[in-house]
Amino acid sequence: MAGRLRRLGGVAFKQQKWKSSVSMQAKMPPCDFVPEKYESYPYERMQKIREQNIAPSLRTYYRKPLLLHQGHMQWLFDHEGRRYLDLFAGIVTVSVGHCHPKVTMATQKQLARLWHTTNIYMYPAIHEYAEKLTSLFPDPLKVVYLTNSGSEANDLAMFMARVHTRNFDIISLRGGYHGGSPYTLGLTSLTPYKHGVANGFGCTTTMLPDVFRGPWGGSHCRDSPVQTVRKCSCTEGACLAKDQYIEQFKDTLNTSVPKTVAGFIAEPIQGVNGAVQYPRNFLKEAYQLIRERGGLCISDEVQTGFGRTGSHFWGFQTHGVVPDIVTLAKGIGNGFPMAAVVTTKEIASSLAQNLHFNTFGGNPLACVVGAAVLDAIEEDSLQKNSEDVGTYMLLELAKLRDEFEIVGDVRGKGLMIGVEMVTDKDSRRPLPAEEVSQIWEDCKDMGVLIGRGGLYSQTFRIKPPMCITKRDVNFAVEVFRTALQKHVDRAAAK
Repeated sequence: MAGRLRRLGGVAFKQQKWKSSVSMQAKMPPCDFVPEKYESYPYERMQKIREQNIAPSLRTYYRKPLLLHQGHMQWLFDHEGRRYLDLFAGIVTVSVGHCHPKVTMATQKQLARLWHTTNIYMYPAIHEYAEKLTSLFPDPLKVVYLTNSGSEANDLAMFMARVHTRNFDIISLRGGYHGGSPYTLGLTSLTPYKHGVANGFGCTTTMLPDVFRGPWGGSHCRDSPVQTVRKCSCTEGACLAKDQYIEQFKDTLNTSVPKTVAGFIAEPIQGVNGAVQYPRNFLKEAYQLIRERGGLCISDEVQTGFGRTGSHFWGFQTHGVVPDIVTLAKGIGNGFPMAAVVTTKEIASSLAQNLHFNTFGGNPLACVVGAAVLDAIEEDSLQKNSEDVGTYMLLELAKLRDEFEIVGDVRGKGLMIGVEMVTDKDSRRPLPAEEVSQIWEDCKDMGVLIGRGGLYSQTFRIKPPMCITKRDVNFAVEVFRTALQKHVDRAAAK
């Protein structure tokens, strides 16, 4: 990577010229924003502090970790002034754009008025935000309990379900991620997050209805502009894959849990597992089976909420269901640490039998940030942008799937996208992690940041700030194509 110094507005920074032996077509879209001059510790000192003073469980991405300095909408800038298109949004958290001016202004104004006061007092922000947020939900989901993180929200949702039903067992899907707290680890079903300590008492996992990697699935199963390349034996109005996965769900209910359960939790589209989608109507039938057992249905909207799926504001709406409890985090605050549990008055009242208190949940600053995010989504038409740009990106990525044997599946809805890498389409064996890593590194070197996920870290997770444009997509897809071609060339040279 080569760069030259350019001065604009008195600030020196590097304007990169991404070089590739394969293609020179990937031209980064222009950006008028000029980052401030980096004035903190040198990179080497930052590395030393990381090694000595920051817990090693907080891992970094890339062989040479990025030292990020500033952000603006869909762009990030490192300490040397290099610009990157952020397609991972701080792990699906920056919803309306880095340092969105409306959210920034609202935050600054509230900082000067009142940072914090306990929620045992009344103050305008929490009431205004509660009304604004719950107005976006269908009846009877009209009561909100504000927390600080997605793990905390899911933890509380589990607790609510158990307190309300007086049952204990909760079912989750394999491959799901619902938090890293000791309580929610029982629901999280991904080995890298599991530690060798007891967890999961009262939590049971069931088969993931994955129409690409699972035993059943085909080319008409999921709600996405892009279907799998697997052949499908379904007929009009009848999904055989859904029926088979529901039979597995019934088998779990009949063998692994008591006759009554506390609940069932699922992401409308699995996030950490790589944007895995279920067959149409699977969740609708699963919800019915759970309710027949006396349980509550919990929708984990930590990654799918706030318009990211494009066609609907909440992911559960794409499945034609109304859950009993909904958990929110990440995009709710555009990066500010806040989360929420939305439920019915009846269920919320069960928790009021005894004291349940959260010191920081719903503090004035968080509520003002949350309200500004909702305003930005509406005023910038970001849900529609997610649908339009996300569909465009899915279709462009599908062309790469057809072009490259190692691209096994492209899936998702709106700006919640997964690209699963395989050794070949027939076997669907995951591409080895070291090969996926090199493609990932090549994308970064050409100015595009993407995430990783899946059981074997074989899936690229593309979930950018919802302000991304089609021009950005063209750049990102061309960078990805170049990285894929470089991988093909490396394999041919062996």
